Amino acid sequence: MLMDLEYLAKEIQREPWAKGVSVGKNFWPVLMKWIDEHVFSEILDRLIDQIDKIVDIDPGLSEPQILESATRYMVEFLGAHSGSVRIYDPQTEQMLSYCSFPSSEEDREAFIPLDGSIAGEVVKTRQPYLAPNLFGEDLYHNKNVIYAKQVHSLMAIPLEIPRFFPRERDTIGVIQIYYAEKNREFRTSEIQIANTMAKRLSFAIARKKILSMQKTEEKKEAIVRHIFQKLGSRGGVKMAEVFNQVVPELADIVDLQNCTLFSVTEGLDQVILQAGFPEHGHHSVGKVLPVSSELVFELLLNLREYSGESVYEVVTPSYISVVDPQRSDLVSKTLKKFAALHNINSILYFPLGYDGEVTHFMAIDAVDQRLRYSDDEVDIFLFMGRELMKAQKMERLDDALHDFKNPAIAIAGFARRLKEIVRKDELEQSKDQVRKYVDILLEETSRLQELAMSIYRVGDEQAVNLTEVLKRRFEINREAIKEQLKQNVTLKEGPYDPDIRVMCYVVHVERVFDNLLNNATKAIPLKGGVLAVRTYSDGDWACAEISNTGEISEHNRMKILEGEGEGRGLYITYRIIRLLKGKIEIRSGKGTTTFVVSFPLYRP
Repeated sequence: MLMDLEYLAKEIQREPWAKGVSVGKNFWPVLMKWIDEHVFSEILDRLIDQIDKIVDIDPGLSEPQILESATRYMVEFLGAHSGSVRIYDPQTEQMLSYCSFPSSEEDREAFIPLDGSIAGEVVKTRQPYLAPNLFGEDLYHNKNVIYAKQVHSLMAIPLEIPRFFPRERDTIGVIQIYYAEKNREFRTSEIQIANTMAKRLSFAIARKKILSMQKTEEKKEAIVRHIFQKLGSRGGVKMAEVFNQVVPELADIVDLQNCTLFSVTEGLDQVILQAGFPEHGHHSVGKVLPVSSELVFELLLNLREYSGESVYEVVTPSYISVVDPQRSDLVSKTLKKFAALHNINSILYFPLGYDGEVTHFMAIDAVDQRLRYSDDEVDIFLFMGRELMKAQKMERLDDALHDFKNPAIAIAGFARRLKEIVRKDELEQSKDQVRKYVDILLEETSRLQELAMSIYRVGDEQAVNLTEVLKRRFEINREAIKEQLKQNVTLKEGPYDPDIRVMCYVVHVERVFDNLLNNATKAIPLKGGVLAVRTYSDGDWACAEISNTGEISEHNRMKILEGEGEGRGLYITYRIIRLLKGKIEIRSGKGTTTFVVSFPLYRP
C-alpha cells in the first residue's frame, strides 16, 4: 500500500463538504480501498507508461526531435493545448527556441532575453512558474500568441540535462505547457508530474549521447582509414579527394547541405576554394576571393577582432557560426544573395592550420537555421579538419618527392661529368665546361632546397621570365634523357619569345614544366621521336608549348583537361595551373601531342 488509507479517510472527513455526508461507518474504508485499487493504480500505470515512452524515445533522433517527442507526451498526458522548449545559450545570453508541439516554429520568436521573461525566470530560479492568465502576465510579452493559438494559461517547468563529459556544460532550459482555459487553477499533482517527466528526459538524452559518442568514434576511424587508403594508393595523397571521401561519412551525424574547403595565400590577402562537397554542387572549385570581401574571413584569419553582440552569429576561438546569413553583419551582400539563391540558412566556419597560423578553413552550409551546434558536432568537424591538415602536409610531401626526380638525375649526371674531368686532371682545359656544370649543380641543388621548403611555403611571388624558365628546365630534361638512356629522341627548341613574364612563384612554373617535359619524354615511342618546346605571347596570355611524338586518346585528353589525369605529375600540373589562374590546352595531331600552358601575361 502506497499510503495510509485510514489517515487519508480521516483527512477527507475533516473537509467541510464531507461533514454533511450521511453514510455508514463502513463507507469510508470501502471507498478508500476502491480508490487505492482502481484510481491510484490506474494513475500510476498511466504515469509510468508516459515516463517509459520518454525514456525510450529513439536515441537516433536529433536532440530537438527528442525534446519535441517528450513535449508531445507531456501535452497529451496533462490534457494541455500545446508545448514548447527553450534552451539557454550562455554565449548569447538568450533563450533559444528549440522545438514545439505541435511543430510551429515559424510562429515563435527565435530568441527571447533571459531577463524579463518567464523562460528566463525559470532558468534563473530552477523552479516552476505558473501563469493562470497570460493576458495579465507582465513577463509574457508576445500577446499575439494568445490570440493566434487561443491559449490563456501557462505552466513553465525547468529542464536540466546534466553534462555527459567534463568538457561539456549542463543544458538548462524550460518546457512551457500551454492551456486553453482562462484563469486556470494548477493542481499540485500536475506540477509534480510535469517535473518528473521533465527530469526523465535526461535518460533519453544520455542514450543519445552514448550513441553519438559511438558514431563519432566510428566516423573518426573512417576518416583516418580513408586517409591511409589514399596513402597506400599509387596516386598518393590528394587532399581534394580525401575531402570528398571523408565529408559523406558525416552525413548521418550532421545534417549538412554543402561543405567547402578554402586555402589561404601566404600574404593572407586571398582565399582559394580548394574542394567542395558534393563534387558537382553549386561551388566553383578554383575560385579566388579577396579576404577583404567577407568580414567573416578576416575574423577567421585573426585580422580583425569581433566586437559585435548580434544574436545572428556566434564567434568562438574554435569556430564561427552564422546563425542567419540574411541578418548577420559578418557576410557580404553577395554572400547573402548566394545563400538566398541556394536556400542556405546557416553557415558554420572552422579555421584550420598549424601552430596558430591559419592556412585553410572549412565552411558548412545547412538548410536548417542552426541556432546551436552540439559539442559532438563541433568535435567531429574539428577532428576532420586536423586530419585534413595532415593529409595536406602529406600531399605536399608527395608532390615534392615526385618532383625531386629530374633535379636529382641532373645533379647525379653533372656530378659524374665533373668527377671524370677531375679524374683525368683536365680542369685547366675544361674551365668553361666545369663552370657550366657547377652553375647547373648550384641551380639544381637550390631547386631541391626550394622543393623541400615548398612543403611549408613557396618563397616570394615575382615577375618570372617564362622563356628562361622553360629553357633551363629543357636543359635539365636533356640530361635526364641521357641518364635514363632514352634512345633516338630528337630535341628541338624555339622559336622563343625572349621577354614574356608571369607574376608567380618561380618554383610553381618550374614544377609545371618539369612534369610536362617528363611526361612528354615518356610518351615518345620506343622507336624514337621528337621533343620540341617554344614560347610566345597571345593577347593577354604568356604561352609555353611542349610537343612530343606519340598520340593521346580523346578519353585521356578529356580526363587531363578535367583534372582527372592519371599520374602524380599531371595532378600537380593541373593544380598549379589552376592556382596561377592559367589554362591548359591539349592538341592531338597526326602522330603528335602538344600541351599548351598559358598564364596571365605580366605587364609592369
